[in-house]
Amino acid sequence: MKLLNKYPFHILTLVCVAIFFVNLEAIFVNIMEARNFITAREMINDGHWLLTTMNGEPRYAKPPLPTWLTAFSAILFGLKNLFALRLPAAIMGLILVLVSYKFLLKLTKHTLFAFLSGLIMVTSFYILNAGRDANWDIFTHGFMMVCIYFLYLFFTSANSKYKNALLAAIFFGCSFMSKGPVSLYALLLPFLIAFGIVYRYKNLKNNILPLLLFLAVSFVLSAWWHWYTYTFDPVTVAEITKRETSNWAGYETKPFFYYWSFFTQSGIWTLPAFMGLLYPYLKNRVFDKKAYQFTFLWTIGSLLLLSIIPEKKMRYLLPVIIPLAMNTGFYMEYLFRRFKELQDQREVFPVYLNFGLIAGIGIIFPVGGYLFLKEQLSGGYWIWFVLLAVSLLVIGIYMLRNLVKRKIAPVFYLTIAFIMSVICFGMPLAKTLTVNPEYKGLSQLNDWQAETELPVYEFGGFSPELIWDYGKPIQRLEKDGTVDFPTEPSFGILLAENDIPAFKKAFKGYSIEKITRYDMNPQAPGHRTHRNRLWRDLFVVIKK
Repeated sequence: MKLLNKYPFHILTLVCVAIFFVNLEAIFVNIMEARNFITAREMINDGHWLLTTMNGEPRYAKPPLPTWLTAFSAILFGLKNLFALRLPAAIMGLILVLVSYKFLLKLTKHTLFAFLSGLIMVTSFYILNAGRDANWDIFTHGFMMVCIYFLYLFFTSANSKYKNALLAAIFFGCSFMSKGPVSLYALLLPFLIAFGIVYRYKNLKNNILPLLLFLAVSFVLSAWWHWYTYTFDPVTVAEITKRETSNWAGYETKPFFYYWSFFTQSGIWTLPAFMGLLYPYLKNRVFDKKAYQFTFLWTIGSLLLLSIIPEKKMRYLLPVIIPLAMNTGFYMEYLFRRFKELQDQREVFPVYLNFGLIAGIGIIFPVGGYLFLKEQLSGGYWIWFVLLAVSLLVIGIYMLRNLVKRKIAPVFYLTIAFIMSVICFGMPLAKTLTVNPEYKGLSQLNDWQAETELPVYEFGGFSPELIWDYGKPIQRLEKDGTVDFPTEPSFGILLAENDIPAFKKAFKGYSIEKITRYDMNPQAPGHRTHRNRLWRDLFVVIKK
């Protein structure tokens, strides 16, 4: 405990490294990552750094900063190195947590609270997942959190006004260049509202010039790439803008209350997060009431703003989880001070339930995990399973022991160790969950082409994971109802299930022979997670 109290920033950094960086290459590339990786590959191979592409087609829906960083990492460490491709996202996760720690330290001057909040943040499900997943969300919100840190210094310190305004503007621009106005709307705006309500904006007249500097630099850094694409490819930009705008109101639309269970997205902190949101209960128990009001309003403000938007997906809740982790920190700090003294069972029960459940999972995992994985365990997987089983068993036993003694600090830190053990020892077991005997990556299509010397086309829409595995773009023949017939006398064509009727109608005068199926689903056909978009049938088509 003395080590934790003496070096909180260093300990938090080590935990972040274990959570974000260890076993980065363990799981399959998902659809969001594949889009990022394909665009990065085409930046490197084809020079499409500004007019970005995916599968050789314009890709302007997302600004390119995260993909630039991914491409630079790939240049340094290798385009096929999955760890390298995910490394920039992991670094952004580290930055997000450490800057949040520094921000809370400035806000409250309470080291333990900032440390606990940082540990809660790094182990919250959506933040943990985003820091290990090379898509755009962790970049836009990570950069915006740095912007918020410097804006806080700007509003609360009489010194370095222009420096803090300029640094805030630079990171605002980085956030906008990562995913447009998403973080401005979902993270910065509720911060500004909450800060204004709780702390008020003082001496704004004296801050006008540095604020104008902030706005001007932010605008230039945010707008230049959009100006560039519109100037040099206006027709495509107009089409993409129209499509993206319509998605906000007509795609994945959900009711206003869709996010009501947002606190469950913090994973193992679901119950503490819920308790931290009980404002009437906690407001007089926290060490800093104004700071608690601020994080509470920031969390609720972010939630409400996201709820207004018709298009909703659970992963969009990431900006809410950031202030939620801070808010949960107040509850945990209260437990650190008072848990031994609590007599009201309504206060004690949620603590026993939350941490007792985690401890119970650790204790039963050696048996339950073996029964679930025994058919897939072989070779080196046994070593990882034993390490995971032993570590979770020991952690679970010690958690229960300290919970009975009402020693909440060891229970909390053992919960962090629980997540670290899953990342360090459990992630290598992820491949045991891949049980598709028909798995066949599209990269094997290259071998078939080397033997036959035939070009291959995609008939309809493409799946990013397949294109990423294949290694280069595949031309699409059907776009917007128009078919572009190849000039070669014979060629290969990839077909998804939904495209077969249209293909047979368009090529009814051709000789068609099915060769094989490429199936990149982790689970076998018939399983509920087996997706049609992750397989393609290869046909040879010959002109008669």
